[in-house]
Amino acid sequence: MATWKEITDADPSHSHNYARRWKVLEAEGKDIYGEARTADAMLERGSKVLDAGCGTGRIGGYLARQGHDVLGMDIDPILIDYAREEHPDVRWEVGDLSHDEIPDNGFDFAISAGNVMGFLVPEGREGALRNIFNALEPGGRFLVGFGEGRGWTFEEFFNLVEKVGFRIDFKFSSWDLNTYSANSTFLVAVLSRPGSSLLG
Repeated sequence: MATWKEITDADPSHSHNYARRWKVLEAEGKDIYGEARTADAMLERGSKVLDAGCGTGRIGGYLARQGHDVLGMDIDPILIDYAREEHPDVRWEVGDLSHDEIPDNGFDFAISAGNVMGFLVPEGREGALRNIFNALEPGGRFLVGFGEGRGWTFEEFFNLVEKVGFRIDFKFSSWDLNTYSANSTFLVAVLSRPGSSLLG
């Protein structure tokens, strides 16, 4: 599976086309905020949220409008420009989750939607998960979703998140929380950094 950088290097218009796609879908009346609503339902008002692989700010912008303190980070400077233009009151940073330290910490919650995990370089997967883990407060949660067929099996993902230190709290097969099974072709996982929380 090609990484995001490989795709954009091969096709410089890809980022603009990607941003345009979400605008078209929204104009057609499609629901483009389902992942964000799921995240918002898990959060107390005013939570500190990391949008890991934020793209154009679709998810982080929605969460900011609900009153959360959001930082979005993405490897693609073109998508970050879209995010800054569309959501100027939110902090957006260019950075590679696999290699660059997240420029803040103490997050209550992190989210990674849009198959971000599937676009990571294989050798950068552990680094990205570790950076997200370290950016969370003890007891903080990470909501992540991606589809199969991207060179990273769900079992490999589960093994790596546990190696990094995450606890796997829940597994679903969709953003609207359908049941996960061995035959699922999509994964939505709720992970947590062990520490001071109601669950321990």
